[in-house]
Amino acid sequence: MSIFEQLNTLTGVPLDEAELDGRAVLVVNVASRCGLTPQYTGLEQLQERYGERGFTVLGVPCNQFGGQEPGSAEEIQTFCSTTYGVSFPLTEKLDVNGPARHQLYRTLTATADDTGEAGDVQWNFEKFLVSPDGRPLARFRPMVEPESAELTAAIEATLPD
Repeated sequence: MSIFEQLNTLTGVPLDEAELDGRAVLVVNVASRCGLTPQYTGLEQLQERYGERGFTVLGVPCNQFGGQEPGSAEEIQTFCSTTYGVSFPLTEKLDVNGPARHQLYRTLTATADDTGEAGDVQWNFEKFLVSPDGRPLARFRPMVEPESAELTAAIEATLPD
């Protein structure tokens, strides 16, 4: 059973889990109108740097933090592609906290950060690194920049052989 099952793309069609199988995946809840939105640049740079080595960023639009992702799927897609040149896959909008929390985030939020704290997602751009065999490995809080030494080292250690 894959942690990526029952996910739809931003266009509403089921996400092809085969695209993620055997790849290290960085799952990030994203928002278009957040002070951290410029992290899209670093996320896209990670995708470009490691994509051919078995890595994928998976963006998960979420409107649960200050209503900072209010747009339609089409508006989100247009914003991401024209403003940041995003090439990595995006899911439909999901709840990452609360009673309607998607199953993916029920699994991911059990993962502790570097201080040992698990639980609810704190804000937009929280990052979860998932191994090529689908196990959550590490959690990086929103203020950890995508290209930080700690995150890139974790990605490099997780890439498939």
